[in-house]
Amino acid sequence: MFAALPLYLAFLGTAFALFVVAMTIYVMITAHHEIRLIRAGNAAAAYSFGGTAIGMALVLYSTASSTFEVVELAAWGGIGLIGQLLVYFVVKLMIPGLHEGLEADKKAYGILLGSLSIAMGILNAGALSS
Repeated sequence: MFAALPLYLAFLGTAFALFVVAMTIYVMITAHHEIRLIRAGNAAAAYSFGGTAIGMALVLYSTASSTFEVVELAAWGGIGLIGQLLVYFVVKLMIPGLHEGLEADKKAYGILLGSLSIAMGILNAGALSS
């Protein structure tokens, strides 16, 4: 029963580390500092960042459930991050004042970005499970 424990811990540790690194890189690349805004009570930033976190977790979940290679999990986790950044830049093009809107707590901006981030995560997860 516990024979798979080392593999489980390797996958969980790798997935968690990838998640933290991906979210850190995301915060560093976006024009606004989500954590600072969330600490100040900004709901739009919370919706946006939460959607990105869910989208990233979906990619990591899908990969972890379909491979036995930790290296493959790491590679697809990186590709998942690229997908999340792609969503950010596409939404930024769609809404030129995205940065200012999120800082001004325009909830619709945060919900749109968060929702599209979740959608990208679902699409990535589906593509990975094929």
